[in-house]
Amino acid sequence: MKSTQTKASQPDFVKSVIAVIVLFGLVSCFGDIIYEGARSANGQYFNLLAINATTVGVIYGIGEFLGYALRLVSGKISDATGKHWTMIFIGYGTLIVVPLMGLTTSIPVLCALFLLERIGKALRNPPKDTILSQIAQNAVGTGFVFGLQEALDQLGAFAGPMVFTAVFLSTGQETLESYQLGYRVLFFAFILVMAAVWIAYRRVRKYDLTHQERINRQEDRLTGTFWLYCLFTFLTTFGFVAYSIIGFHLKAQGVLPDASITAFYSIAMVVDAGVALAIGRLYDTIKKRTGNRQAGLLTLAFIPAATAIIPFLTLGTHTAAAIAGLILYGVVLGTHETVMRSAIADLTSFKKRGTAYGIFNAAYGLAFLAGSSVMGVMYDHLPALSIGLVTVAAQAAALAVFVLLRRRVHQSGAVEPR
Repeated sequence: MKSTQTKASQPDFVKSVIAVIVLFGLVSCFGDIIYEGARSANGQYFNLLAINATTVGVIYGIGEFLGYALRLVSGKISDATGKHWTMIFIGYGTLIVVPLMGLTTSIPVLCALFLLERIGKALRNPPKDTILSQIAQNAVGTGFVFGLQEALDQLGAFAGPMVFTAVFLSTGQETLESYQLGYRVLFFAFILVMAAVWIAYRRVRKYDLTHQERINRQEDRLTGTFWLYCLFTFLTTFGFVAYSIIGFHLKAQGVLPDASITAFYSIAMVVDAGVALAIGRLYDTIKKRTGNRQAGLLTLAFIPAATAIIPFLTLGTHTAAAIAGLILYGVVLGTHETVMRSAIADLTSFKKRGTAYGIFNAAYGLAFLAGSSVMGVMYDHLPALSIGLVTVAAQAAALAVFVLLRRRVHQSGAVEPR
């Protein structure tokens, strides 16, 4: 361990680590151009195909559930076999299904393609996050690493929706054909993402960074803090209104034109990126000042209140409120994505990390499935703002769990997880 720490303190080593982190960020960036571009348009596209909100909510929920729940399987496989890169290549390769959505109007086929894309994300994320945390944990802060990752990730999340916005503006139409063209254009991003994965793979192997940063902890168990964190995340995510429901509402009620819906989603992703960098830095700062590796979890304090406000802003009929809600959506998402990935690395040993990422993301996906399905049904049969009642109840429960989580973090003192 001593030699690892010595290497981690060397400027050249840190530079090589950051270079690889940036490469992984580019991989995520190009990947996000594809699937975040599609995410910004799917709700409106399904609306044009006369699919009701209940179906949209259920399909979105199933997709998110598979995209997160199957990470439990992929995490265990990556821990057991060490075949991280094989799973990463297969996972990113499934992104080809997104451009294929522009070649069909068959509802069963579209639903199948949507679900396949989510399954691919499940395959690649635990091994990717495990490699990143292993490379970076002893060289730079995990908050910095995953904050930078999220920021670069969101550059793609900004560019993806803008593909559809550009198509709408260039064609002067918001028709079914325009949406299909937008999906097909994303094929070029697929070529870029696979090239970036290959370059990242070669660079990690060349410098043997994962071997250099292998850590050795005495215990391989998931702590009570980890399980409380999973419960908190489940509750707050259950009450986090899905963008597919928001986009469906904004189009159905004519609150914003189609081009603006995708454009403001892009803006929300830019907000996400800025928040990710800030929250990542704050996460590391709190850990350093307290001498407690678990203390970064305290950055989640504002999440329940912020999440509870979103449906009241986005599911009304006021344009300014909807825009404010979309910006707040980006704030919450940026915090979740950064702290979520950083905390798992700090709460678990390396040998259990793929499994931990899998368990955590399974809970996250189950919350998306349940929450978006309930909200979709409510949207079809009740006033849209009634969804806010579910959100408030879920966030109140999440806040109660956070109080317990905060107490446990303080009790852990300066002792680092083993």
